[in-house]
Amino acid sequence: MADVSFIIGVVGNVISLLLFISPVKTFWRIVKNKSTQDFKPLPYICTLLSTSLWTYYGLIKPGGLLIVTVNGAGAALEAVYVILFIFYATKEHKLKTIVLVLLVDVVFFAAVFLVTFLVLNQHIRLIVVGSLCVCVTLSMYVAPLAVMRSVMVTKSVEFMPFFLSFFLFLNGGVWAVWAVLERDVFVGIPNGTGFGLGAAQLLVCMIYGKGKPRREGIREEDVKTEGFKLVGDIEMGGEDGADSKSHPNNLDEKRVSIPKANIHGLRKHVKSLSLDSGKLQSDADQLQFRLSLVPHHEGEIQKTSENTECEKSYAESQPALIFCNWESHRPKHMH
Repeated sequence: MADVSFIIGVVGNVISLLLFISPVKTFWRIVKNKSTQDFKPLPYICTLLSTSLWTYYGLIKPGGLLIVTVNGAGAALEAVYVILFIFYATKEHKLKTIVLVLLVDVVFFAAVFLVTFLVLNQHIRLIVVGSLCVCVTLSMYVAPLAVMRSVMVTKSVEFMPFFLSFFLFLNGGVWAVWAVLERDVFVGIPNGTGFGLGAAQLLVCMIYGKGKPRREGIREEDVKTEGFKLVGDIEMGGEDGADSKSHPNNLDEKRVSIPKANIHGLRKHVKSLSLDSGKLQSDADQLQFRLSLVPHHEGEIQKTSENTECEKSYAESQPALIFCNWESHRPKHMH
């Protein structure tokens, strides 16, 4: 049984090392561009703390050699990542990163080491350090959960690579089996959780693997009507998207036509708008002002009761569901 657990532990070492070197591509880009760009240091700082704690746990645990080897190598790699991040970060981010590293990876780890090593006996020390390792590792699973949520919202696995999810699944499974064979609950809890999370990610990959990134919010084509286009503001124009800032004097003096303002389908297409009452009042006043500047003939646009009621809705509405049914008529051409 010991030989089997050792072989499984070696396999776990190899898989874990592959996961530890996965950010190399990211840091090669940072070195090449000499900038950290939009990358955040927190994942690497937390991983450095986690691997340091697990290395300490392996040192105080009888038969914990395989835990020491994989996490010691991981801690060394994460330290290199953090140093590179600090080196290429801007002055503002560099200072923040250094402070965070000192607090998390130096002060906190040193406090844990001194208290557990100098105050606690071996049995209690193992329980305390193992519990801390479990808590830190489980807290790091928040990021994969956030990625899964993003995939389900966007219907795209763009930010959740299949192979990374597969190796997370494989790594958790191998170390969970090792923990069962070695009867190590502290290794078993986080890796069993990682195994389940990896399986969930693979399932999400299968469901949304062929999806494409989806634009969030109201689609422009859902609210487009003849003569009107609602994209956060109400603009009046023709089929060619006339400039809303054009002055009425630019209209053809011999022939004037007003684009048909017919938005019967607005109730059908627009399910909800989150605009404050001041913005809605401004839109209504602006539209009424534009219409008043255009000379009308016998077919002058009349404000129906529906228009009045809709303007009242603009003035009084709060961020909530708004349903307006606009009625208007196209005026005759003027000569």
